[in-house]
Amino acid sequence: MLQKVKKLIIASISILCLISGAVHAVTPSPQMIEQFKKLPKAEQERVAKQYGFDLSILAENASSQQSFENPQLVNPREVEDQKLKDMEEQRLIVEEVTQFLKEQKDKDTKLLKPFGYDLFEGEPTTFAPVSDVPIPSEYLVGPGDTIKVQLYGKENKEYDLVIGRDGIIQFPELGPITVLGLKFEDLRKTISTRIKQQMIGVESNVTMGELRSIRIFVAGDAYKPGSYTVSSLSTITQALFVAGGIAEIGSLRNIQLRRKGELIGTLDLYDLLMRGDASNDMRLRSGDVVFIPSVGGLVSVDGEVRRPAIYELIGNESVDDVIAMAGGLKGGAYPKSSIERYNKQGLKTIKNVDLTAGNGKSTKAKAGDIIRVKTATSQYEDAITVLGAVVRPGKYQWYQGQKISDLFPSIWGDFQSSADLDYAIIIRELNKHGDIEVHQFAPSKAIIDKSYHQNLELKPRDIVIIFNFSDDAQNRFELNKLVRERVEKVVQLVGDNSLSKDLFKVGFSQLENQKLRDRSQLGGVVVNREQVDDDDALAVKGEVNRIMANLFEDPELIKLSGLMNRSELLYPVIMKLNHQSRLGDEVQVVTIKGQVFHEGIYPLATNAKVADIIKAAGGLKEGAYTARAELTRTITIADGSTITHQNIELLAALNDEPSSNLPLKGRDILTVMTTPEWQENKSVEIRGEVKFPGVYNIRRGETLKEVIERAGGFTSFAYLPSAVFVRESVRLQEQLEIKKLADQLRRDIATRGVSKDGDVVNYADAQMMLTDLENIGAVGRLVVDLSAISKDIAEADIQLEDADVLYVPSTKQTIAVMGEVQHAATHRYKEGLTLDQYLNMSGGVRERADDGRTYVVKANGSVMLPSRSIWFSGEDKLQPGDTIIVPLDTEYKDNLTLWTQVTSIIYNTAVAFASISNIK
Repeated sequence: MLQKVKKLIIASISILCLISGAVHAVTPSPQMIEQFKKLPKAEQERVAKQYGFDLSILAENASSQQSFENPQLVNPREVEDQKLKDMEEQRLIVEEVTQFLKEQKDKDTKLLKPFGYDLFEGEPTTFAPVSDVPIPSEYLVGPGDTIKVQLYGKENKEYDLVIGRDGIIQFPELGPITVLGLKFEDLRKTISTRIKQQMIGVESNVTMGELRSIRIFVAGDAYKPGSYTVSSLSTITQALFVAGGIAEIGSLRNIQLRRKGELIGTLDLYDLLMRGDASNDMRLRSGDVVFIPSVGGLVSVDGEVRRPAIYELIGNESVDDVIAMAGGLKGGAYPKSSIERYNKQGLKTIKNVDLTAGNGKSTKAKAGDIIRVKTATSQYEDAITVLGAVVRPGKYQWYQGQKISDLFPSIWGDFQSSADLDYAIIIRELNKHGDIEVHQFAPSKAIIDKSYHQNLELKPRDIVIIFNFSDDAQNRFELNKLVRERVEKVVQLVGDNSLSKDLFKVGFSQLENQKLRDRSQLGGVVVNREQVDDDDALAVKGEVNRIMANLFEDPELIKLSGLMNRSELLYPVIMKLNHQSRLGDEVQVVTIKGQVFHEGIYPLATNAKVADIIKAAGGLKEGAYTARAELTRTITIADGSTITHQNIELLAALNDEPSSNLPLKGRDILTVMTTPEWQENKSVEIRGEVKFPGVYNIRRGETLKEVIERAGGFTSFAYLPSAVFVRESVRLQEQLEIKKLADQLRRDIATRGVSKDGDVVNYADAQMMLTDLENIGAVGRLVVDLSAISKDIAEADIQLEDADVLYVPSTKQTIAVMGEVQHAATHRYKEGLTLDQYLNMSGGVRERADDGRTYVVKANGSVMLPSRSIWFSGEDKLQPGDTIIVPLDTEYKDNLTLWTQVTSIIYNTAVAFASISNIK
């Protein structure tokens, strides 16, 4: 019998664990507990360990009183039926798919959530179990409570006494004691007094044991209203927690506790949530009703507050009270905000309130209001902006009478080592329209000399820009990193290697007329090195321009402004000056070109002269012609405009002579010319068999013969016919011709592909061939006749260019045979041997060789087509260093193919003759 009972209990517990384990714990029935008690102690422990059963529920009371367990306080919110569950899963999928799009929406479009409703949702994490908390002295005992009495002294005993339904406890030695309606403190005194009176010499200690459960009702707009069994120490908030919280239409601020039909008190959860005040969280009694009425008036608070949400109103709360509910204003809030409110006609109205003034704070909030706290401007009032080659760029305070020397007390302490001490500008606002003017000063004279004309007085909102003397001395890694972050979407097309490129430099877009574009070719003739902008640079150019337009207000850009070059710092200034020009007013910009360090467009400073624009451009270069410069000026008249040119003596202008140092006007162009016959350092390299090989600087028009003489002439081992002369312009020209050939071949392939009588060309093979052709590197070898030059033949001499290279090899004694020969090899040169003899020395030509087109590459790089006549001219003689090339016959046909075609021709001819004979 015991074995059957054990099996039945184990099976029952297993089923209950499987059914309820995934959801929540289920308390076993009293019948099952009684059956479980009949098992041996060891068997109880084994089954409990195997199935996770709690043995504490088997604890027996000495007086066989009823055992009260804390009920399951919160059940997770479950979907009521399968249909709703499926709809919920579909909704989650849709939200996951559209998550990216939702993140891109404007923050202002996000819906506000009602405040405080999520407090009681989910598992109980805020309220701890109440079975082991201290019992307050004012606790009213009642039926079901357990009183623990410990006797000591003359007798030592312990009793667990349960209050019966009639409010009486049965004390074994004292008889019945009525405790109904007593507070716990009064109960302790009553029992202690009875013990002292009736049990002489015995002391007592009275405490509470197991607490009773009470039945309460949660009504109104709770999530799950109904009747609940809770601990007798539970409060209103714990009742809300048991009921799953408050429905979205329920009130958080008017939760009522009703007892026997009367209103005992109300609880405002805002006091608990916002101020931690739980003084109105009253304790419940059996039969109490926690009633949640519908929510009252709602007001929405959005914008620059710490806790944007929808709040409930009670009473006559003001706008200041509502802002306090929202956690107060953020630091960047604009105090003069607005309230959207419906009028009596049902139309929305806007009411402006000043949250810093008494009238604005005391404005009464009404149901349906939407309070929008706007963001304050990022603009500074009367601040001075400093950027460029300074140690601490940023915003600085302005005060009356402040000068340049006050802003920068020390050259060494405030400027970077690369700063230009001769040119800096101040950008100053003229009016409320934002029009600007530019003032120029020299930092060295303003700070060190404190010159009156250079140490300018500053005005509110001035922008001071200090430039770098050289634009190539800065490490622009951090600047490019910032640009990459700003143009992340564009950089995704570039790839992860974008940080290795100067994105800011290639992305910076200068004005269209700042300078003429360098042309790499004119009419198919190369005149300069080709400059190609890659696709990555073109992709980010527009983004960089937009970043530059906000340079003076962007803290991150201001911090890195010392890494920018002159034209980049001036770009937003030039843009502003162009935009503010009106009809009849010249654009206040000037252009300088020629022999200056920084060509380009510059803002026209107030009272600027010729010498000022030269300082702005970094000064004159070494080859500048100081005797004359050209000033081009646009003169606008009523019926049109004219262009005038005026010569200026630069040296006199720099010495501040009034006749030359003329005042500048908008759109002026100053061209600084190059000294006649001036040239930059040009050099050529002589290698090989000369007495003094090396690099030689050359003058304009210097010839190869003259440089060879400077190199000491040729050595006795020099072999002049094999000299190699390389020129960069020739290489570029050859590369251009290769490209033109590839383009022509591409057109020929396309034409053959669409021609009805053309052969079908495999596209992949043709593309591979074109790729190989385009990848061929040009050599740039120029054929020179050093033998003729050494004999003073003027027609053979050539003028040198920069980067020319001449290589004079030592004596050659070999002739190479290459191409379609049996054994390509290099043979020792022997006087008198002919071309055919050298071919025979290499085994003769192959079957597929086109020996009729054999050619010779001479040692000096020229090509000779040898004549096959018996009158072999002297020019056809082979020389040491020559190379014999036997090309491939591209129209070669083997014998089988040839005889097949011949047989076909004979057969067709015979058929034709037979047909003609039959006609006769």
